[in-house]
Amino acid sequence: MGKTIKLSKGLDIKLKGRANLELAEAQKPQYVALHPSDFPGIKPKVTVKPEQKVKAGETLFFDKNNPDVKFTSPVSGTVVKVERGERRKVLKVIVKPDETNEFIDFGAEKPQDSTRESVTKKMLEAGVWPFIRQRPYAIVANPADKPKAIFISGFDNAPLAPDYDFILKDSINDFQAGIDAISKLTDGKIHLNISDKQGKVYSGVKGVEINTFIGKHPASTIGTQINHIDPLNKGEIIWYINPQDIVIIGRLFNSGKFDARRIVALAGSEVNEPKYYNTILGAQTNSVVGDSVPNLNARFISGNVLTGTKTTYNGFLSFYDSLLSVIPEGDYYEFMGWAMPRLHKFSHSRTYFSWLMPNKEYVLDTNMNGGPRAFVMSEEYDKVVPMDILPEELLRACLAEDIDKMEQLGIYEVAEEDLALCEFVCTSKTEVQEIIRNGINLMIKELG
Repeated sequence: MGKTIKLSKGLDIKLKGRANLELAEAQKPQYVALHPSDFPGIKPKVTVKPEQKVKAGETLFFDKNNPDVKFTSPVSGTVVKVERGERRKVLKVIVKPDETNEFIDFGAEKPQDSTRESVTKKMLEAGVWPFIRQRPYAIVANPADKPKAIFISGFDNAPLAPDYDFILKDSINDFQAGIDAISKLTDGKIHLNISDKQGKVYSGVKGVEINTFIGKHPASTIGTQINHIDPLNKGEIIWYINPQDIVIIGRLFNSGKFDARRIVALAGSEVNEPKYYNTILGAQTNSVVGDSVPNLNARFISGNVLTGTKTTYNGFLSFYDSLLSVIPEGDYYEFMGWAMPRLHKFSHSRTYFSWLMPNKEYVLDTNMNGGPRAFVMSEEYDKVVPMDILPEELLRACLAEDIDKMEQLGIYEVAEEDLALCEFVCTSKTEVQEIIRNGINLMIKELG
């Protein structure tokens, strides 16, 4: 029997344009791409060249630090381009899908009859290992490690977040196979964490401990869940995986193929008909959007509006995302700014009278509503972080590069997503997520 955790802190940002529970087929993407920037800490070594033919599951690049960790093509087709930036940094590997979509056959097997070694080997060869990430540091897990537990956040309550009950309702057999596979990777528990408002789709899942979270965002983030269920101490490791990624792992064992199909929610106030689409991992954004967004100057975000990656109409979906958010671009000047009284603007600090309408959905754009200034200790962060940490003090330790203080203040338990709301409510417009990632990178560099 799992735990029930009730959180008193947090913030739900109710945006207009949540995806309707309707599933459609996306257009076949003209291109798909993998971005090494989706995997913090890896050093990519590209193994393909332009004009090279590849099959689904064939390696595009691997991690120089750990060559066993491979990143494979979601489709069969032709490598179009290896895009590089400054100092020949690999930005993306682009593949043009063909009509046949041939797969490498990695062999089907029942994961419950397999060993840890065989499960790990198959996942590494097929390129599904990067779906497993670890805390501390929120990086791709090292297959040589053995985690004390594995966490799955079975819900998402970020702004415009997809409904996993809807997404997984026809994939529960593959989900169970994925659970059976990852259960071989730890001697500890697999924590499947659900919301009190959702989670019915998981009722028959075996081999997991189901915990229920009651509360506002960031209740669905892994750092929050770890903090309340099995806190991390120095030297300990916990792995975590997204629900749809478990489905892809399950398909690998059931069919022997790296079948990277994914359901993505297209949502946001700029979308005419927000709904769910069948597509593929790394698909070009326009294959999902189609003609659903009349204003192509809108802000396209792979992921949610708090932590997602800025993209474009002709850009690509990120590796881990099941959401494409489209909101207005804040490219205008507003007379008198925040000083104007209004009801259509959302404010956590009750600057506007909109706090009198708690159920109202808002159309928010990308305007900062102010510029960067000195880091003010406002205690606003504490109201939206339901973790046993001191967020403002932790950020100051990161800025000072004080490793001892960072350890004491909880750097091992947090990642960008856990403190994203701090950035949203920040009076000083501080780049909280960037500071946390820089702090994590320093820890990796100094302590490994």
